[in-house]
Amino acid sequence: MGHKITRRAFVGKAALGAGVVFVSASQSCTYAANEKVNVALIGCGGRGQWYAEVIPKQANLIALCDVNESKAQVAYKALPDVPKYHDFRKLLDEKAKELEGVIVATPDHTHAVAAVTAMKAGKHAFVEKPMAGCVYEARVMRETAEKQKLVTQIGNQGSSGGQFRRGVELIEDGVLGDIKEVYVWNSGGGADKKELPKGTQAAPDYLKWDLWLGPIKDRPFHAAWLGWSMWREFGTGQIGMWGSHTTYLTFLALKIASLWKADPAAKPRLKVRAEVSGINRLSFPQWEKVDYMIPARGELPPVTIHWVNGGMAPGWKQKLEELVGAPADWGDQKEPEKGKEDKKKWSDFAGAFLLGSKGRLHATGHNYTIDLLPAKQFEGVDTKGPKRLTKSRGMPEPDWLQNIRDDKWTTWSSFSSTGPYMEMLLLGNVATQFDQELEYDPLEGKVVNNPEADALLRRPYRDGWSL
Repeated sequence: MGHKITRRAFVGKAALGAGVVFVSASQSCTYAANEKVNVALIGCGGRGQWYAEVIPKQANLIALCDVNESKAQVAYKALPDVPKYHDFRKLLDEKAKELEGVIVATPDHTHAVAAVTAMKAGKHAFVEKPMAGCVYEARVMRETAEKQKLVTQIGNQGSSGGQFRRGVELIEDGVLGDIKEVYVWNSGGGADKKELPKGTQAAPDYLKWDLWLGPIKDRPFHAAWLGWSMWREFGTGQIGMWGSHTTYLTFLALKIASLWKADPAAKPRLKVRAEVSGINRLSFPQWEKVDYMIPARGELPPVTIHWVNGGMAPGWKQKLEELVGAPADWGDQKEPEKGKEDKKKWSDFAGAFLLGSKGRLHATGHNYTIDLLPAKQFEGVDTKGPKRLTKSRGMPEPDWLQNIRDDKWTTWSSFSSTGPYMEMLLLGNVATQFDQELEYDPLEGKVVNNPEADALLRRPYRDGWSL
């Protein structure tokens, strides 16, 4: 090109008329620093209400899309002049010339189809956690984003925190020594539904049932399906909902993503095994313990990540108290014990412990804040914010928008990183359906020792839907 054009103009010209045209956001384009990005919001209820409130302050929100007009009403009333759609495919087609990015805040089972369709049309993508509904979807989302050279981000707020980034630095600098074991926990557990919804019901007028199902197989409406997070067909359990927050500091700092780019001759393998309250192929177990066994990465030693989910999981709180180093106050003591008024309160809801040969790091559920233990050993160590790594604008969505404006800015949860991350995490949902250790090849994206488990890496799509 003999002259520079804005990224907006480039994508608009390249995407003329079709929502699924394969184009690339050219790295040679520049973006006017004071020009707002044109984005669409796909999924306006629930978490989508947050984006409907904050995005108009940071970008031009030029379209809203939701299949459930009842849940979308708050956003619709707040933004009466913004065009409304039920089908994101129609939105992408009609807004192709002006649209630059999408924010996807739908239920888990439609994250991938909405994001991949948008990215193939050359649109940048911000997707709520857990990014994808299955291992295969996470892989395709990463590959599509990298091929299209797009700015991507998932909504895991912790990675925007200064202490999160400082924690990465401290681990990289060897302050904790070799880390060979990590504990990640969440007390939420699973619904453990044993039966399918019985009977049929009339779909409410405000719901576009066929579009709500999206790629999942057709069935008559039943209100129980709207509790999508309880069902394996639609949700990802606590591994997706919370694991995507609580394990990310570990994944980044220990450079686990490097296995996806390892020398094939090394035959890198992840091993995953699970212990559960009971195998349930329909829903998620009441409690689960999943061990992710990660091989060595360069000079970094092998590490096992223990994911524990569900308050009824045997022995988990006792193990955490052992890691704290003393009997812990889990917030259920009304008054401090005499002589222990300075004892720290620990949340038993969610968090992570990284165990190093020189010390331990505790991170909260979002990994937004950290503590180094034993505390006396690390007095004087600054944990407030990064010293050499890039800083954030405070939340993931302004980081994403800034990166679209400025190629020199970076997002910390792009699909290049979170694609492998979600492959690893969601492999745990496969492992909880088998009484066997699974072996996963990150280069090929396959379970190599169990064909039935390998088949569960992807969800079957019904006719008319694909990635």
